[in-house]
Amino acid sequence: MRDILLIALFALGGAVCAGAAGALVLRLLRRRSVAVSLTVVAAVAVTAMLAGTLAVAWAMFLSPHDLTVVTLVVAMAAVVSLATALLMGRWVVARSHDLALAARDFGEDGDFTTPSAPATAELAGLAGELASTSARLAASRERERALETSRRELVAWISHDLRTPLAGLRAMAEALEDGVASDPARYHRQIRTEVERLDTMVGDLFELSRIHAGTLALTPSRISLRDLAADALLGADPLAREHGVRLRGEDIAHVPVEVDGKEMTRVLANLIVNAIRHTPADGTVAVAVARREDSAVLSVTDACGGIAEDDLPRVFDTGWRGNPARTPPSGAGLGLAIVRGIVEAHAGRADVRNVPGGCRFEVTLPLA
Repeated sequence: MRDILLIALFALGGAVCAGAAGALVLRLLRRRSVAVSLTVVAAVAVTAMLAGTLAVAWAMFLSPHDLTVVTLVVAMAAVVSLATALLMGRWVVARSHDLALAARDFGEDGDFTTPSAPATAELAGLAGELASTSARLAASRERERALETSRRELVAWISHDLRTPLAGLRAMAEALEDGVASDPARYHRQIRTEVERLDTMVGDLFELSRIHAGTLALTPSRISLRDLAADALLGADPLAREHGVRLRGEDIAHVPVEVDGKEMTRVLANLIVNAIRHTPADGTVAVAVARREDSAVLSVTDACGGIAEDDLPRVFDTGWRGNPARTPPSGAGLGLAIVRGIVEAHAGRADVRNVPGGCRFEVTLPLA
């Protein structure tokens, strides 16, 4: 037992010395290629075995012949181990180089293609993560392009919408100033109408900017959608009478929700006013509130005749109008974008679909 313990101690001592030297070499070469590190690791393993063997052989007073045999066996093992380590290292380096070349494709419009050559599990996992990141970057770039296009269109459209009433205001102001207005009272009324329209447009722009910037401050409270719908119908009744449109709110259930009353009132007002303006005289605009599973659904149905299927996905886009003409009745194209922004800020969803004779806008909100 004592001899075995001595052999173990001598072998451990030789191996520890070789391991310490290998650790120092690895520290000095830590910034070099992985092939070099693998070669050093293989050399350390063989050297530790050789050092332990030689220490035990020296302690056991082996004959020179036996010591030579043991050394040759260990040397052959060292050659094979080093060759294997070098081949493995070169293979790993080649796969890393392929991955680096593929990663260079990342750029403004670049895409990542996973190398076809087989690689280690770690490199394959890294390639998968790079491919996933590339897909997310591509989607992000696409969203950024769409937003930039929307911003440019919005600036162009709003510039036109602002220029038109401003030009009319200037003309009316000059006519009043020069005393050539045949009916000054009518001019005053028209100026007030245009100013109110400009004020509404500026308010919508401010609201939309807060939504896009994520600074829309909500003060939610427990409210019944029945009360919100009743107030919105009452406020829109004069406009409906002016356009000869019937307002109907018969299917309104008591559904409690946690929402900002002011912002949600704006959502309802935008939807109802939009429905009234696009419904012909003697048509009907219906407002309904219902519970659907774990959600509250508020819908506004008009008699506009429907929306083209190609345009349905764009209805809530900023600046979209059902009428391509840039005339005052068509609006600034901001109301429905504001509706979607406010509803999504409440963790809800805004949808639209065609129904016989018109279309239906639905707002889905989580129940209180």
